[in-house]
Amino acid sequence: MQEITLPKWLESRYKILWNAFGEEQFRMDDAINIFKKNLDSDKEIPVFISELKKSGWIEVELDPKDSRKRIYNLISKESRIEDFFSIDSKKISRTDIETLLKKAADLIRTRVDYKFILILLFLKRISDMWELEYEKALKEAIEDGLSEIEARKEAKNVAYHDFDLPEEFLWDNIRKETNVLPEKLSTALKKIAERNPDLANVLDDVDFIHFTSSRDNAEILRQLFELFSEKKLHYVSPDILGDSYEWILRYFAPQKAKEGEVYTPREVIKLLVQILDPKPGERVYDPASASNGMLILSFKHVEEQLGKQKANKLFLHGQEANRKTLALGRMNLYIHDIKNAETELGDTLLYPKFKDGENLKQFDIVIANPPWNQDGYSEETLKKGDFWKKRYDYGFVPKQSADWAWIQHMIASANDNTGRIGIVIDNGCLFRGGKEKAVRKKVLKDDLLESVILLPEKLFYNTGAPGAILIFRKNKPETHKNRVLVINSNENFKKHPDVRKLNYLGDEHIAKVVSTYISFQNIEGFARVVDMEEIIANDYNLNITLYVHSEEKIEKINVAKEWQKLKEIEEEICKVEDKLENVIKEIWG
Repeated sequence: MQEITLPKWLESRYKILWNAFGEEQFRMDDAINIFKKNLDSDKEIPVFISELKKSGWIEVELDPKDSRKRIYNLISKESRIEDFFSIDSKKISRTDIETLLKKAADLIRTRVDYKFILILLFLKRISDMWELEYEKALKEAIEDGLSEIEARKEAKNVAYHDFDLPEEFLWDNIRKETNVLPEKLSTALKKIAERNPDLANVLDDVDFIHFTSSRDNAEILRQLFELFSEKKLHYVSPDILGDSYEWILRYFAPQKAKEGEVYTPREVIKLLVQILDPKPGERVYDPASASNGMLILSFKHVEEQLGKQKANKLFLHGQEANRKTLALGRMNLYIHDIKNAETELGDTLLYPKFKDGENLKQFDIVIANPPWNQDGYSEETLKKGDFWKKRYDYGFVPKQSADWAWIQHMIASANDNTGRIGIVIDNGCLFRGGKEKAVRKKVLKDDLLESVILLPEKLFYNTGAPGAILIFRKNKPETHKNRVLVINSNENFKKHPDVRKLNYLGDEHIAKVVSTYISFQNIEGFARVVDMEEIIANDYNLNITLYVHSEEKIEKINVAKEWQKLKEIEEEICKVEDKLENVIKEIWG
């Protein structure tokens, strides 16, 4: 890491070199001759010159007369300070990037798919990072003895870059030709997708040429491109950039919900992750991964507790059926700088991709918010899928709702000893009859359900219905066996700060549910540990209100104060009536 100040022992030697050479080039032999007069031995001189180089106070290049030797250039204090602050000024704050995105959102409004912003943000980030990776590789290649031409060629090698980007399609090169921006951008995205298969079906699926056939849209694209060109994203931290990506998803969630896209509020995921409590070395699996919010927040949970090094030891796996959503989810992982994730394409209920030989791969944590009441998974359909006997052992579900098919798949994917399962699901699956009741009954008899949590209504963008969280555990603690913790959290919320018709879980609401889950104890009007005998007596119905009634809030009324208000209102009405009567008399004589 480059430093703006030096240790005293190093600074004193820097001054000697500066007094001798200033900004003129010198060789190691020249430095040795200078320091012989100052009692430094020949062996010590290369050491402190190397330290000055590491700290950014000396530049090194090959000696044109002898490629085995080096030429050195001291950096002046003025230049070093100027360079330090110019690098720092490149850093973008959270406010900077949020302002940029708000401008972009305001620019496109509802006329353009929000994925355009995500793709441009992603392209700008990987392009800026490619340049940074290139400069680093170039410097290392020159230090290793390559000529400048050889070093530049070597620095473009894909081995030094997260993504394989053709140089002509870097952001600034695309921007140069504004008159053909749509064509250049479309070609760039297709080429990048060809070279990076993980980005296929998202980058190459956006047709900027067709979009800009309208003059208005062409201007929108030009302005978006210029907007993102204002700042370099080299030095934006993954946390800030990741939050920005999530901001876009959240900002457009109400609009996309009308089109059938589901966005799980991050506070709901946070609640679920804190309950399941992933640990380093464990495997986490989301069978309906979408934008990968469950995997990202699992990673962040470990990172916040133990640091990123430990979080990198969490193994993340996800499967998604929609190609575009899968690719956007992969982009989201990259933006968050999460590299230890494996995501696959496919219909999970029919063709699960994570296998271990002839069996399903087993995970420590299985976590998901699958599509609620998903249609089309009858017994006949499910029997066409892989591992159906092992996954749907508790029974088949009605064609109009796959809720308990998802639950069964998740249970089958959990490790017998460590497996914890958390699912956000429609409240109706707790009490509906027919085939769903038959499956629910068998799962309960096997004592897999540990907790049921009723969420507040209006948390989700696509439905006002109150969802539920179900927690299953393959190996329940002895004190939890044949018991289920029922939590009625329907009044545990506050109004959403941005969306008028929605509710929101604050940190205090999340903490209340998590602490209740951990304590596994009764709380009047909020939670109760229910014995299995009582659930059986209720015919395996898990409707929360059968077990926990939320406390009724009794509003205290000041009778005298309210009576005075009523009298004042009546007096005001009388005054208005008198005025109205006078007006009528004047009109009608």
